[in-house]
Amino acid sequence: MRQLLASLAISIGVVGAAHADLQSDADAAAGRDKATACAACHGQTGASIAPTFPNLAGQQASYLAKQIIDIRDGTRPVPQMAGQVDNFSDQDAWDVAAFFAGQDPVVGQAKDDEALLERGEALYRAGDLAKGIPACSACHGPTGSGIGSAVYPGLSGQHAGYVVSTLQAFASGARANSPGGVMADIAAKMSDADMEAVANYVQGLH
Repeated sequence: MRQLLASLAISIGVVGAAHADLQSDADAAAGRDKATACAACHGQTGASIAPTFPNLAGQQASYLAKQIIDIRDGTRPVPQMAGQVDNFSDQDAWDVAAFFAGQDPVVGQAKDDEALLERGEALYRAGDLAKGIPACSACHGPTGSGIGSAVYPGLSGQHAGYVVSTLQAFASGARANSPGGVMADIAAKMSDADMEAVANYVQGLH
C-alpha cells in the first residue's frame, strides 16, 4: 500500500510538469468547433445521455487531452471511437479538452440503496486496507473533482455504468493507460460488488 501511494505522489510531479506548457496554449473557442463530432455520443456540452458514454463536461483538461492522444495513438483502444480523432494534432486534443473542461459539470444521483452507498463511501473515502485498495479520494479528490496536475480524472457525476466498465477494463488489462499503471493494480483488487458500490457512490458525488 505504501509503495502504491508513493508511486501516485511521484506521478503527480512528473506528469504535471510535462503538460503545463501544452495546457497553457489550449484554446477552448477553437475546441468548440473541433468538438462538433463528439456531440453524437457525449452531448453538445459534454453531458452524455447514455451511460455507456462518459460525461466530459467539467472534466480535467489534462485528463481529456491525454485520453484523446492515447486513443489517436492506439495506446488506449476504444472501438467506438475508431477514426474519430485520427487526424487530431496534440493542439487539437488540448483545444477540445479545454472546451469540455470549461463546461458545467454534470450533477448525478446515486441509487438510493443504503448498503451500496455505505460500501461505496467507505471505498471512496478510506479504501480497503485488507485488500490493499487505497482511498479513491487520494487521487480523485474529496468531491470527485480530480487532480489536473497529475492527470487524475474527476469522477463526480460520472455514469455508474461507465465507471464499472472502466474498472473492469483496467482489472482485465484491456485498458492500461493510467499514470504509472496504478489503476490496473487497484482495479484488480476490487470485486464486482466493490466496483458497483464505488461507481454508484461517485455518480451522486459532487
